[in-house]
Amino acid sequence: MTPRIEDYALIGDSHSAALVGLNGSIDWLCLPRFDSPACFAALVGDSENGCWRLAPAGETFSSRRRYRPESLVLETEFETPEGKVRITDFMAVGNPDRHVVRLVTGLAGKVPMRMDLRIRFDYGQLVPWVSRGEDGALVAIAGPHRLVLRTPVEHRGEDFKTVSDFTISEGQTVPFQLAYGLSYAGPATSLDPFEALERTDRHWREWAGMCDYDGPWRDAVIRSLITLKALTYAPTGGIIAAPTTSLPEYMGGNRNWDYRFCWLRDATFTLLSLMAAGHRAEAEHWRNWLVRAIAGKASQVQPLYTIIGEHRLDEWEVPWLDGFAGSRPVRVGNAASGHLQLDVFGEVLDALHHARRNDLAATEESWALQKALLEYLEKMKDMPDHGIWEVRAKEQHFTHSKVMMWVAFDRAVSAVEDFGLDGRVELWRSLREELHAEICEKAFDPEIGSFTRAYGSKDLDASALLIAPVGFLPATDPRVVGTVEAIQRHLVSDGLVRRYDTETSRDGLPPGEGVFLACTFWLADNLILQGRVEEGQEIFQRLLSIRNDVGLLSEEYDAQAEMQLGNFPQALSHLALVDTAYNLLDRKAPARERGKHSRHS
Repeated sequence: MTPRIEDYALIGDSHSAALVGLNGSIDWLCLPRFDSPACFAALVGDSENGCWRLAPAGETFSSRRRYRPESLVLETEFETPEGKVRITDFMAVGNPDRHVVRLVTGLAGKVPMRMDLRIRFDYGQLVPWVSRGEDGALVAIAGPHRLVLRTPVEHRGEDFKTVSDFTISEGQTVPFQLAYGLSYAGPATSLDPFEALERTDRHWREWAGMCDYDGPWRDAVIRSLITLKALTYAPTGGIIAAPTTSLPEYMGGNRNWDYRFCWLRDATFTLLSLMAAGHRAEAEHWRNWLVRAIAGKASQVQPLYTIIGEHRLDEWEVPWLDGFAGSRPVRVGNAASGHLQLDVFGEVLDALHHARRNDLAATEESWALQKALLEYLEKMKDMPDHGIWEVRAKEQHFTHSKVMMWVAFDRAVSAVEDFGLDGRVELWRSLREELHAEICEKAFDPEIGSFTRAYGSKDLDASALLIAPVGFLPATDPRVVGTVEAIQRHLVSDGLVRRYDTETSRDGLPPGEGVFLACTFWLADNLILQGRVEEGQEIFQRLLSIRNDVGLLSEEYDAQAEMQLGNFPQALSHLALVDTAYNLLDRKAPARERGKHSRHS
């Protein structure tokens, strides 16, 4: 039976990440980076495309799992007729090479175990050449890639896989470690798996302990923050949207995208969530990645980049992978990198505005770049674009894009008036006012009583829920109230929010997707800001209830089938969770606190 998306848990080391199933199988792992070709790709194929299963040998067992408190160390317990066993999974931190460590510990009785290791480099395509190293380790090489398995348990080759049958007794622990290195470099480093466990667990606990959230949902906030930290590429500070590609937004559909990249649309959400929780160093690291990524000619700014800030994200389909639950195609790269998405200029200017407010790095070093972005936006403000949801159809004058252009000029005015930077403040103030009037005239439909998806459209879009949080209008403005009510009537399914109606949107793709979890958090935020706190909290609790057993959220959810959809775990969902948790503590203003120029009637 095909596992569900929520059957997986995340382990990682802030360089790469793996997904571990309830059945003890690691079905997704990219090495040495998040966006490297997978060496275990069973998640979007089958076991022959690479996996590492470690579980009781028989078919009769049950499993349950947890993360160690405030840690990314995963513990899965298997109960069988013969006894009970625990597998502790983690990726070791503080090493030059990437290490996946698995510790099998007997808890009761004697349990027959089976290890099945199928290494397939290049997204499940390349079978490596396997040999024995001088220390008895198994060495698997294909081109530049090398994986080394070290364990005291005997193992053997069988049909292009490595297998082992062994018995674990109560009180006994058997280690397995898989180390990645370049085949033309020196041998992959070995480590003490038990010392690595303590070091890794301590690393996560100490980092989580820096969080200053003191509210009733601390466990959920901490788990979300740890997930975000795990999705951060430590060398650069870039934070990926998700560690997976092509997990479907609709089972059997083709809305399957590669999310192992960094989106500018997440810039302010990321910075404010990290700052709110007290993780200033990570917020500054993200801000620095942002400035480096967009550096250059303003017209070449794109919606997303690689974790090191590269521009090329050419999209292609992997023909030999059948997709998760048969949802094809499996895609690598993302063509949205070539879209015109004017909203990202607002996100960048907004994020750097909040960086100034919080004294994150030098202000003036990037101000010239920001002014160049504003100059380009002045020329482009009347152009249609692909919008926040990256529609693969004709460009439109999307409301959210126009609102975020307004944000860009609003934050530019603040930079001069509140922070004393130099700039054409009169022009920016004039453009801000013109855009505000234009949006209120062309994007608000009096008949519907709501802001619509695009100028002249009758369609609704959940991105309008950001109008109040970014400060374009107060949450209590009748037009915002009407928009929230219209979205509740037409885009809410089982209490959860769809981004838009895919049946009528003409977005260039076949209809069908789940409800969008971040948008549902945004609905809760609006209700909280309108004083409807109990309603907002009820939605928040509903969202918490659909996390999987270890507190992780994907991008979307199928309310009827009660299953998660889309790439997993999703940074934007967890960012939105953190924001709403803080909004429930401080209900007086949006999470994006604004200056004196932020509200207009």
